[in-house]
Amino acid sequence: MMNVFRDQTLSFSMDPILLTLIKLYLIFVNVMTAGGLSDAEPSFTRLQCNQSLLLQEMERCGERFTADMSQILPDDRCNLTHFIREYHVFSLCTEANALRLGCFWPNPQVERFIIRTHQLFFSNCSLEQGQLTDPDDLTLTLLILGPVSLTLTMVALVVWCSKRSDILA
Repeated sequence: MMNVFRDQTLSFSMDPILLTLIKLYLIFVNVMTAGGLSDAEPSFTRLQCNQSLLLQEMERCGERFTADMSQILPDDRCNLTHFIREYHVFSLCTEANALRLGCFWPNPQVERFIIRTHQLFFSNCSLEQGQLTDPDDLTLTLLILGPVSLTLTMVALVVWCSKRSDILA
């Protein structure tokens, strides 16, 4: 059985024409990504980031987000489910405009703008959570006795089965 498998793997070889085509394809891809063999300028050039235009575009995104958030009650602004779509549109707007203008996203200017927006709309949202308290005595007793009694029952069952192994086998 092993010899058959070894013979099948040894008989598999790549067609020389196919191997040549793969090599030519790899050379072609390398030439295209390297910008050609000559010193010619590549067809794609990265835009220079225009920071002042970027700030104007961020302001437009912020204006739209402000208009969208004005439709949401101030008490609901701390609940993400009420404004997730508006925030997603705001995030996409900032990212698309930054990339369109040749800027990285997020960059320090965009981050400062987003932080100011967060301070404006979400400054009253608290990260405090309610105080955790111990359960009452009855609940605590049940939570402790449940696993303890289950463990004791399992030990008793194992001991009983080991003594009765001649009957059960």
